[in-house]
Amino acid sequence: MTPPDRPLVALAAISMVQGAALVVYALFDVVEAVRVGITGPAEVSNVPAVILLVVITAAFGVALVWVGLGWWRGRRWARSPFVLAQLIGGFIGVELAQSDGTVERVTGIALVLVALIGLVLSFAPAVNRRLAD
Repeated sequence: MTPPDRPLVALAAISMVQGAALVVYALFDVVEAVRVGITGPAEVSNVPAVILLVVITAAFGVALVWVGLGWWRGRRWARSPFVLAQLIGGFIGVELAQSDGTVERVTGIALVLVALIGLVLSFAPAVNRRLAD
């Protein structure tokens, strides 16, 4: 087994960091719900909604870590879920970048930049060659 090329390592790192961040965010939501209580608009400030948010966020995070392992091993199947995740992250980033708060704006810009880098790298010639092998 040959070591992964640099673009595959970068793609694996992007995917794994994004996945880990989502899992950490899901855990943060659990801690905050226990510590502070469930707050927010009436439509989403109930126990089932918080549980659903945590489950979806954690599942998406675990899936991105799994996709990162696929990139690391040079698996072709990793491209499709990764591209979908980058598109979703980019759309969320665009919305956040238009926010009034500085933290939200910077986070949104970072999300868009990472998504663009991930999309460009996932179709780079070196990645295409490696995935074709």
